Amino acid sequence: MPTVETARAWYPQNDPVHGFDHILRVYRMAERLALAEGADMEIVQAAALLHDVSGGQPSAKSGHRKTHQHTAADFARQVLQSEAWADDRIQAVEHCIRAHRFRDEREPPQSIEAQVLFDADKLDAIGAIGAIRAIGYAILAEQPLHSEPSQHFLETGEKEPGEPHTPYHEHLFKLHKLKDRMFTRSGRALAEKRHIFLVAFFEQWQAELRAER
Repeated sequence: MPTVETARAWYPQNDPVHGFDHILRVYRMAERLALAEGADMEIVQAAALLHDVSGGQPSAKSGHRKTHQHTAADFARQVLQSEAWADDRIQAVEHCIRAHRFRDEREPPQSIEAQVLFDADKLDAIGAIGAIRAIGYAILAEQPLHSEPSQHFLETGEKEPGEPHTPYHEHLFKLHKLKDRMFTRSGRALAEKRHIFLVAFFEQWQAELRAER
């Protein structure tokens, strides 16, 4: 079984979005949800530690995010094979990792373990931590912190040519939808409170930037 200390070396320490701090939070949340939902703890733990492996580069700079779930699943297979895991359990971990990405619905989480990982990962994208991570990602990607979304983006979720992707864009495109994407009962319960904070934060953010208050 991969350990937390082993996983530390797989992730950049200077990435406030998908670095080791994120992995540790997801790992602990996944354990909590796994206990509540009766999931296989070992599969959940392994998947949580391996789900965002990026090759050691900050996520906003590496250009790997669109396919990182497949890269991480392949890496997980290598790690678990080296530990002599049974192939069916390796496949279970791979499924958890491939199915955790919000922007790719081609392989939805089918097992309770995959649903636990999905929810744990998305809980880290809402609430106070989620707001900070959205800001951190914009800074790493050298995107402005504020730019009014275009009408086209508001209507379709697609940016116009040259339109930046600010934290507010990310909130509109993804973050405010996560509460309703939770799979587990325990995940949904935790998401409610975090969602309320997140929405209030971005409402205040926009109000202050627009000098409405």
